[in-house]
Amino acid sequence: MKLMVASDIHGSALYCAKMLEAFAQERAGRLLLLGDLLYHGPRNDLPRGYDPKEVIRLLNGQKSALLCVRGNCDTEVDQMVLEFPILAEYCLAEHGGRALYATHGHHVSPGNPPLLPGDILLCGHTHIPAWENWGQDGLRLNPGSVSIPKEGSQHSYLVLEEGWAIWKTLEGEVFHRLAL
Repeated sequence: MKLMVASDIHGSALYCAKMLEAFAQERAGRLLLLGDLLYHGPRNDLPRGYDPKEVIRLLNGQKSALLCVRGNCDTEVDQMVLEFPILAEYCLAEHGGRALYATHGHHVSPGNPPLLPGDILLCGHTHIPAWENWGQDGLRLNPGSVSIPKEGSQHSYLVLEEGWAIWKTLEGEVFHRLAL
């Protein structure tokens, strides 16, 4: 199954709508959100199109397709208005015979979580797309940020399909591919 991975919406209805348009274009089976959905956080400026109530409406409309983990800006109050679970610190899944460990990323460091050979750590938090070896045998993949990209990166997401990790802009332009 094709999986789309995105992170760090931070309350931007503008970029959330673009992300959901990309999800429809990708025809992915699921959209995995790596946290920081509604609030921009004290370290970030308000993103363009900041409208958390509209983000709630947009995401709740896709609730059956969403998997989500908790970001450092997500709270129990957010869970009260969202109709899908968002408070898990991590999600374990399998994709193409590989274990996926999905978390926001604010509590990870080399060796934490412990990855087995071939495992993939999916995390956001930094707002910077990344693909790197993690520990001895794992990979860390970061989709970047939907609404507040940093260090010159673009508004982006990640697709996992048929042995590939593919990073794309919200407009669907591929800017990096990695064979898995």
